[in-house]
Amino acid sequence: MMENLTKEFIKVFEETSENTFFAPGRINLIGEHIDYNGGHVFPCAISYGTYGLTRKRSDRIVRLYSMNFSDQGIKEFSLDNLVFKESDDWANYPKGMISYLYDLDSSQATGFDMLIYGNIPNGAGLSSSASIELLTAVAIEKMWQIKPDRINLVKLGQKVENDFIGVNSGIMDQFAVGMGQSNHALLLDCDTLEYSVVPLELPHEKILIMNTNKRRELADSKYNARRSECNEALRELQKVIKIDTLSDLSVTDFEKYQGSLSRDILRQRVRHVVTENQRTLDAKEALEAGDLVVFGQLMNESHQSLKADYEVTGNELDTIVELVQNQEGVIGARMTGAGFGGCAIALVEDDSLDRVIDQVGQAYADKIGYEADFYIASVGDGAKEII
Repeated sequence: MMENLTKEFIKVFEETSENTFFAPGRINLIGEHIDYNGGHVFPCAISYGTYGLTRKRSDRIVRLYSMNFSDQGIKEFSLDNLVFKESDDWANYPKGMISYLYDLDSSQATGFDMLIYGNIPNGAGLSSSASIELLTAVAIEKMWQIKPDRINLVKLGQKVENDFIGVNSGIMDQFAVGMGQSNHALLLDCDTLEYSVVPLELPHEKILIMNTNKRRELADSKYNARRSECNEALRELQKVIKIDTLSDLSVTDFEKYQGSLSRDILRQRVRHVVTENQRTLDAKEALEAGDLVVFGQLMNESHQSLKADYEVTGNELDTIVELVQNQEGVIGARMTGAGFGGCAIALVEDDSLDRVIDQVGQAYADKIGYEADFYIASVGDGAKEII
Protein backbone atom coordinates (compact mmCIF):
# COMPACT_ATOMS: atom_id res chain seq x y z
CA MET A 1 0.00 0.00 0.00
CA MET A 2 2.78 2.45 0.88
CA GLU A 3 4.16 2.11 -2.65
CA ASN A 4 0.78 3.15 -4.06
CA LEU A 5 0.59 6.14 -1.74
CA THR A 6 4.07 7.23 -2.75
CA LYS A 7 3.14 7.03 -6.43
CA GLU A 8 -0.08 8.95 -5.81
CA PHE A 9 1.84 11.73 -4.04
CA ILE A 10 4.11 12.15 -7.07
CA LYS A 11 1.08 12.13 -9.38
CA VAL A 12 -0.77 14.80 -7.36
CA PHE A 13 2.11 17.09 -6.31
CA GLU A 14 4.69 16.29 -9.03
CA GLU A 15 7.43 15.72 -6.45
CA THR A 16 8.43 12.92 -4.09
CA SER A 17 7.29 12.89 -0.47
CA GLU A 18 9.76 13.25 2.40
CA ASN A 19 8.00 11.73 5.43
CA THR A 20 5.15 9.32 6.22
CA PHE A 21 2.89 9.35 9.28
CA PHE A 22 0.03 7.26 10.64
CA ALA A 23 -2.71 7.95 13.16
CA PRO A 24 -5.11 5.19 14.21
CA GLY A 25 -8.83 5.12 14.63
CA ARG A 26 -10.18 4.05 17.98
CA ILE A 27 -12.79 1.86 19.56
CA ASN A 28 -14.14 2.25 23.06
CA LEU A 29 -14.12 -1.16 24.71
CA ILE A 30 -16.50 -0.06 27.46
CA GLY A 31 -17.62 3.15 29.12
CA GLU A 32 -20.02 4.77 26.65
CA HIS A 33 -21.66 8.21 26.94
CA ILE A 34 -19.95 8.99 30.22
CA ASP A 35 -16.98 11.04 29.00
CA TYR A 36 -19.05 14.24 29.22
CA ASN A 37 -20.33 13.14 32.64
CA GLY A 38 -16.84 13.08 34.15
CA GLY A 39 -16.53 9.30 34.18
CA HIS A 40 -14.07 6.66 33.05
CA VAL A 41 -13.74 5.39 29.50
CA PHE A 42 -11.74 2.44 28.23
CA PRO A 43 -10.64 2.99 24.63
CA CYS A 44 -7.82 1.58 22.56
CA ALA A 45 -6.20 2.52 19.27
CA ILE A 46 -6.81 0.12 16.37
CA SER A 47 -4.89 -0.96 13.30
CA TYR A 48 -7.18 0.95 10.94
CA GLY A 49 -6.43 4.64 10.58
CA THR A 50 -5.16 7.52 8.47
CA TYR A 51 -1.88 7.78 6.56
CA GLY A 52 -0.20 11.05 5.64
CA LEU A 53 2.70 11.68 3.25
CA THR A 54 4.30 15.13 3.44
CA ARG A 55 6.82 17.38 1.76
CA LYS A 56 7.89 20.76 3.13
CA ARG A 57 7.57 23.79 0.89
CA SER A 58 9.71 26.92 0.80
CA ASP A 59 6.68 29.24 0.90
CA ARG A 60 3.68 29.62 3.26
CA ILE A 61 1.18 27.66 1.16
CA VAL A 62 -0.42 24.45 2.47
CA ARG A 63 -1.85 22.02 -0.07
CA LEU A 64 -3.89 19.05 1.16
CA TYR A 65 -5.22 16.17 -0.92
CA SER A 66 -7.34 13.28 0.35
CA MET A 67 -7.60 10.10 -1.69
CA ASN A 68 -10.90 9.49 0.14
CA PHE A 69 -12.34 12.72 -1.30
CA SER A 70 -10.44 12.79 -4.58
CA ASP A 71 -13.38 14.47 -6.35
CA GLN A 72 -12.74 17.58 -4.24
CA GLY A 73 -9.20 17.95 -5.56
CA ILE A 74 -6.43 19.83 -3.73
CA LYS A 75 -7.45 22.10 -0.83
CA GLU A 76 -5.06 25.06 -0.77
CA PHE A 77 -4.65 27.87 1.78
CA SER A 78 -1.98 30.08 3.34
CA LEU A 79 -0.51 30.01 6.83
CA ASP A 80 -1.63 33.65 6.94
CA ASN A 81 -5.30 32.71 6.59
CA LEU A 82 -6.03 29.76 8.86
CA VAL A 83 -9.77 30.25 9.35
CA PHE A 84 -12.69 27.85 9.13
CA LYS A 85 -14.18 27.80 5.64
CA GLU A 86 -17.23 25.70 4.88
CA SER A 87 -16.08 25.02 1.33
CA ASP A 88 -12.89 23.42 2.67
CA ASP A 89 -15.06 20.58 4.01
CA TRP A 90 -12.86 17.76 5.45
CA ALA A 91 -9.74 19.96 5.25
CA ASN A 92 -11.01 22.07 8.16
CA TYR A 93 -9.88 19.32 10.55
CA PRO A 94 -6.19 19.51 9.60
CA LYS A 95 -6.49 23.28 9.11
CA GLY A 96 -7.69 23.73 12.69
CA MET A 97 -4.72 21.76 14.02
CA ILE A 98 -2.31 23.73 11.81
CA SER A 99 -3.81 26.96 13.16
CA TYR A 100 -3.42 26.04 16.84
CA LEU A 101 0.11 24.64 16.40
CA TYR A 102 1.07 27.80 14.48
CA ASP A 103 -0.13 29.86 17.45
CA LEU A 104 1.94 27.61 19.74
CA ASP A 105 5.24 27.94 17.85
CA SER A 106 5.62 29.43 14.38
CA SER A 107 9.39 29.98 14.54
CA GLN A 108 10.11 27.30 11.90
CA ALA A 109 6.70 27.17 10.25
CA THR A 110 6.63 26.62 6.50
CA GLY A 111 3.99 25.54 4.08
CA PHE A 112 3.79 21.90 2.99
CA ASP A 113 2.08 19.43 0.70
CA MET A 114 0.24 16.51 2.30
CA LEU A 115 -1.48 13.49 0.81
CA ILE A 116 -3.96 11.76 3.11
CA TYR A 117 -5.50 8.31 2.88
CA GLY A 118 -7.71 6.69 5.50
CA ASN A 119 -9.02 3.12 5.71
CA ILE A 120 -11.44 3.85 8.57
CA PRO A 121 -15.02 3.25 7.38
CA ASN A 122 -16.55 6.70 6.85
CA GLY A 123 -19.35 7.60 9.25
CA ALA A 124 -18.92 4.42 11.30
CA GLY A 125 -18.07 6.13 14.59
CA LEU A 126 -14.44 4.94 14.81
CA SER A 127 -13.20 8.52 15.07
CA SER A 128 -11.79 9.40 11.69
CA SER A 129 -11.83 13.10 12.61
CA ALA A 130 -9.58 12.64 15.67
CA SER A 131 -7.34 10.46 13.52
CA ILE A 132 -6.80 13.19 10.93
CA GLU A 133 -6.27 15.80 13.67
CA LEU A 134 -3.52 13.82 15.41
CA LEU A 135 -2.03 12.77 12.06
CA THR A 136 -1.63 16.46 11.21
CA ALA A 137 -0.17 17.15 14.66
CA VAL A 138 2.62 14.56 14.46
CA ALA A 139 3.44 15.62 10.89
CA ILE A 140 3.81 19.26 11.93
CA GLU A 141 5.84 18.24 14.99
CA LYS A 142 8.37 16.77 12.59
CA MET A 143 8.26 19.41 9.84
CA TRP A 144 8.31 22.48 12.11
CA GLN A 145 10.60 20.91 14.73
CA ILE A 146 8.31 21.69 17.67
CA LYS A 147 8.07 19.58 20.81
CA PRO A 148 4.67 19.95 22.47
CA ASP A 149 3.79 17.48 25.21
CA ARG A 150 1.67 14.66 23.73
CA ILE A 151 -1.18 15.39 26.16
CA ASN A 152 -1.18 18.99 24.86
CA LEU A 153 -1.56 17.67 21.31
CA VAL A 154 -4.51 15.60 22.48
CA LYS A 155 -6.09 18.70 24.05
CA LEU A 156 -5.51 20.68 20.86
CA GLY A 157 -7.32 17.95 18.93
CA GLN A 158 -10.36 18.39 21.16
CA LYS A 159 -10.05 22.17 20.78
CA VAL A 160 -10.20 21.74 16.99
CA GLU A 161 -13.48 19.83 17.37
CA ASN A 162 -15.01 22.18 19.95
CA ASP A 163 -13.82 25.62 18.86
CA PHE A 164 -12.74 25.37 15.21
CA ILE A 165 -15.33 22.88 13.88
CA GLY A 166 -17.99 23.58 16.51
CA VAL A 167 -18.77 20.05 17.73
CA ASN A 168 -19.31 19.75 21.47
CA SER A 169 -17.41 16.47 21.97
CA GLY A 170 -15.31 15.06 24.80
CA ILE A 171 -11.62 14.24 24.79
CA MET A 172 -11.73 10.44 24.61
CA ASP A 173 -11.25 10.11 20.84
CA GLN A 174 -8.16 12.29 20.62
CA PHE A 175 -6.74 10.71 23.78
CA ALA A 176 -6.99 7.18 22.40
CA VAL A 177 -5.60 8.21 19.00
CA GLY A 178 -2.74 10.17 20.52
CA MET A 179 -1.82 7.99 23.49
CA GLY A 180 -2.61 4.46 22.28
CA GLN A 181 -0.14 1.63 22.83
CA SER A 182 0.03 -1.69 21.03
CA ASN A 183 -1.72 -4.52 22.93
CA HIS A 184 -2.91 -2.14 25.63
CA ALA A 185 -6.13 -0.31 26.46
CA LEU A 186 -6.33 3.04 28.25
CA LEU A 187 -8.48 3.60 31.32
CA LEU A 188 -9.03 7.36 31.25
CA ASP A 189 -10.67 9.56 33.87
CA CYS A 190 -12.29 12.17 31.63
CA ASP A 191 -12.60 14.63 34.52
CA THR A 192 -8.92 14.71 35.56
CA LEU A 193 -7.22 13.14 32.48
CA GLU A 194 -5.48 10.70 34.82
CA TYR A 195 -5.04 7.42 32.99
CA SER A 196 -3.56 3.98 33.32
CA VAL A 197 -2.30 1.68 30.59
CA VAL A 198 -3.89 -1.76 30.93
CA PRO A 199 -2.54 -4.88 29.15
CA LEU A 200 -5.02 -6.23 26.62
CA GLU A 201 -3.70 -9.73 26.02
CA LEU A 202 -5.70 -11.56 23.37
CA PRO A 203 -3.65 -14.68 22.56
CA HIS A 204 -6.55 -16.62 21.04
CA GLU A 205 -9.14 -13.89 20.46
CA LYS A 206 -9.76 -10.98 18.12
CA ILE A 207 -11.76 -7.78 18.27
CA LEU A 208 -14.44 -7.91 15.58
CA ILE A 209 -15.78 -4.54 14.44
CA MET A 210 -19.25 -4.76 12.91
CA ASN A 211 -20.41 -1.77 10.89
CA THR A 212 -24.21 -1.80 10.71
CA ASN A 213 -23.99 0.53 7.68
CA LYS A 214 -26.78 2.52 9.28
CA ARG A 215 -25.58 6.12 9.04
CA ARG A 216 -25.89 8.01 12.31
CA GLU A 217 -28.32 10.70 11.15
CA LEU A 218 -29.86 11.16 14.60
CA ALA A 219 -26.63 11.04 16.54
CA ASP A 220 -26.02 14.78 16.89
CA SER A 221 -29.51 15.83 17.98
CA LYS A 222 -30.00 12.86 20.30
CA TYR A 223 -26.48 13.31 21.69
CA ASN A 224 -27.30 16.91 22.59
CA ALA A 225 -30.60 15.78 24.15
CA ARG A 226 -28.79 13.22 26.35
CA ARG A 227 -26.28 15.85 27.48
CA SER A 228 -29.14 18.17 28.35
CA GLU A 229 -30.93 15.46 30.35
CA CYS A 230 -27.73 14.64 32.24
CA ASN A 231 -27.16 18.31 33.06
CA GLU A 232 -30.73 18.59 34.33
CA ALA A 233 -30.28 15.50 36.50
CA LEU A 234 -26.98 16.83 37.86
CA ARG A 235 -28.59 20.12 38.91
CA GLU A 236 -31.36 18.25 40.72
CA LEU A 237 -28.97 15.89 42.49
CA GLN A 238 -26.67 18.71 43.57
CA LYS A 239 -29.49 19.95 45.79
CA VAL A 240 -29.22 16.79 47.92
CA ILE A 241 -25.62 15.58 47.55
CA LYS A 242 -22.30 17.34 46.96
CA ILE A 243 -21.09 16.18 43.52
CA ASP A 244 -19.40 17.90 40.59
CA THR A 245 -20.33 15.33 37.93
CA LEU A 246 -22.80 12.46 37.67
CA SER A 247 -19.88 10.03 37.72
CA ASP A 248 -19.03 11.17 41.24
CA LEU A 249 -22.05 9.10 42.33
CA SER A 250 -21.44 5.53 43.43
CA VAL A 251 -24.06 2.88 42.71
CA THR A 252 -25.00 3.06 46.41
CA ASP A 253 -25.38 6.85 46.18
CA PHE A 254 -27.66 6.47 43.19
CA GLU A 255 -29.90 4.00 45.01
CA LYS A 256 -30.12 6.40 47.95
CA TYR A 257 -30.77 9.64 46.04
CA GLN A 258 -32.59 8.60 42.85
CA GLY A 259 -35.91 9.54 44.46
CA SER A 260 -34.91 13.19 44.32
CA LEU A 261 -34.97 13.14 40.51
CA SER A 262 -38.17 14.64 39.13
CA ARG A 263 -38.67 12.35 36.15
CA ASP A 264 -38.28 8.64 35.38
CA ILE A 265 -36.28 9.48 32.25
CA LEU A 266 -33.66 11.27 34.36
CA ARG A 267 -33.41 8.24 36.66
CA GLN A 268 -32.76 6.04 33.63
CA ARG A 269 -30.04 8.33 32.29
CA VAL A 270 -28.25 8.59 35.62
CA ARG A 271 -28.52 4.85 36.25
CA HIS A 272 -26.70 4.24 32.97
CA VAL A 273 -23.95 6.75 33.78
CA VAL A 274 -23.36 5.40 37.29
CA THR A 275 -23.42 1.70 36.40
CA GLU A 276 -21.40 2.19 33.20
CA ASN A 277 -18.73 4.09 35.12
CA GLN A 278 -18.50 1.20 37.58
CA ARG A 279 -18.32 -1.28 34.69
CA THR A 280 -15.19 0.43 33.34
CA LEU A 281 -13.46 0.01 36.70
CA ASP A 282 -14.58 -3.62 36.90
CA ALA A 283 -13.35 -4.16 33.32
CA LYS A 284 -9.87 -2.93 34.25
CA GLU A 285 -9.74 -5.45 37.11
CA ALA A 286 -10.95 -8.23 34.82
CA LEU A 287 -8.29 -7.52 32.18
CA GLU A 288 -5.53 -7.25 34.77
CA ALA A 289 -6.63 -10.64 36.09
CA GLY A 290 -6.73 -12.04 32.54
CA ASP A 291 -10.43 -12.84 32.97
CA LEU A 292 -11.95 -12.29 29.52
CA VAL A 293 -15.18 -14.06 30.49
CA VAL A 294 -15.98 -11.36 33.08
CA PHE A 295 -14.86 -8.69 30.63
CA GLY A 296 -17.27 -10.09 28.02
CA GLN A 297 -20.14 -10.11 30.53
CA LEU A 298 -19.45 -6.44 31.27
CA MET A 299 -19.59 -5.67 27.53
CA ASN A 300 -23.00 -7.37 27.29
CA GLU A 301 -24.29 -5.47 30.34
CA SER A 302 -23.03 -2.21 28.84
CA HIS A 303 -25.05 -2.72 25.66
CA GLN A 304 -28.19 -3.56 27.61
CA SER A 305 -27.81 -0.37 29.65
CA LEU A 306 -27.26 1.73 26.52
CA LYS A 307 -30.37 0.14 25.02
CA ALA A 308 -32.76 0.28 27.96
CA ASP A 309 -31.61 3.19 30.13
CA TYR A 310 -29.81 5.52 27.74
CA GLU A 311 -31.79 4.63 24.59
CA VAL A 312 -29.03 5.27 22.05
CA THR A 313 -28.87 1.96 20.18
CA GLY A 314 -31.68 1.48 17.64
CA ASN A 315 -32.86 -1.52 15.64
CA GLU A 316 -29.70 -2.09 13.59
CA LEU A 317 -27.28 -2.05 16.52
CA ASP A 318 -29.57 -4.13 18.72
CA THR A 319 -30.04 -6.68 15.93
CA ILE A 320 -26.36 -7.18 15.20
CA VAL A 321 -25.37 -7.28 18.88
CA GLU A 322 -28.08 -9.80 19.75
CA LEU A 323 -27.14 -11.97 16.77
CA VAL A 324 -23.46 -12.03 17.66
CA GLN A 325 -24.04 -12.54 21.39
CA ASN A 326 -25.92 -15.75 20.58
CA GLN A 327 -23.01 -17.20 18.61
CA GLU A 328 -20.74 -19.85 20.11
CA GLY A 329 -17.20 -18.52 20.53
CA VAL A 330 -18.30 -14.95 21.25
CA ILE A 331 -17.14 -13.68 24.65
CA GLY A 332 -19.08 -10.41 24.67
CA ALA A 333 -20.45 -7.66 22.41
CA ARG A 334 -21.77 -4.12 22.56
CA MET A 335 -22.32 -0.99 20.51
CA THR A 336 -19.40 1.44 20.44
CA GLY A 337 -19.43 5.17 19.75
CA ALA A 338 -22.34 7.59 19.84
CA GLY A 339 -24.94 5.03 18.74
CA PHE A 340 -28.04 5.34 16.51
CA GLY A 341 -26.13 3.37 13.89
CA GLY A 342 -22.41 3.06 13.30
CA CYS A 343 -20.51 0.16 14.80
CA ALA A 344 -20.65 -2.57 17.39
CA ILE A 345 -17.71 -4.62 18.62
CA ALA A 346 -17.39 -8.21 19.74
CA LEU A 347 -14.65 -10.23 21.40
CA VAL A 348 -14.47 -13.48 19.43
CA GLU A 349 -12.33 -16.61 19.69
CA ASP A 350 -10.02 -17.00 16.69
CA ASP A 351 -11.43 -20.40 15.69
CA SER A 352 -14.96 -18.99 15.50
CA LEU A 353 -14.32 -15.80 13.54
CA ASP A 354 -15.15 -16.98 10.02
CA ARG A 355 -18.31 -18.78 11.13
CA VAL A 356 -19.49 -15.83 13.24
CA ILE A 357 -18.97 -13.37 10.38
CA ASP A 358 -20.79 -15.63 7.90
CA GLN A 359 -23.76 -16.46 10.12
CA VAL A 360 -24.24 -13.02 11.66
CA GLY A 361 -23.76 -11.34 8.29
CA GLN A 362 -26.42 -13.48 6.64
CA ALA A 363 -28.92 -13.17 9.49
CA TYR A 364 -28.42 -9.39 9.71
CA ALA A 365 -28.97 -8.91 5.97
CA ASP A 366 -32.11 -11.10 6.10
CA LYS A 367 -33.58 -9.09 8.98
CA ILE A 368 -32.47 -5.54 8.15
CA GLY A 369 -32.50 -5.70 4.36
CA TYR A 370 -28.93 -4.66 3.67
CA GLU A 371 -25.50 -5.98 4.60
CA ALA A 372 -23.17 -5.19 7.48
CA ASP A 373 -19.41 -4.93 7.05
CA PHE A 374 -16.94 -6.75 9.30
CA TYR A 375 -13.37 -5.77 10.21
CA ILE A 376 -10.90 -7.74 12.30
CA ALA A 377 -8.86 -5.24 14.29
CA SER A 378 -5.71 -5.50 16.32
CA VAL A 379 -4.81 -3.04 19.08
CA GLY A 380 -2.11 -0.68 17.83
CA ASP A 381 0.02 2.33 18.68
CA GLY A 382 -1.03 5.96 18.75
CA ALA A 383 -0.15 8.57 16.13
CA LYS A 384 3.45 8.35 14.95
CA GLU A 385 5.92 8.72 12.10
CA ILE A 386 6.44 5.61 9.98
CA ILE A 387 10.15 5.15 9.37
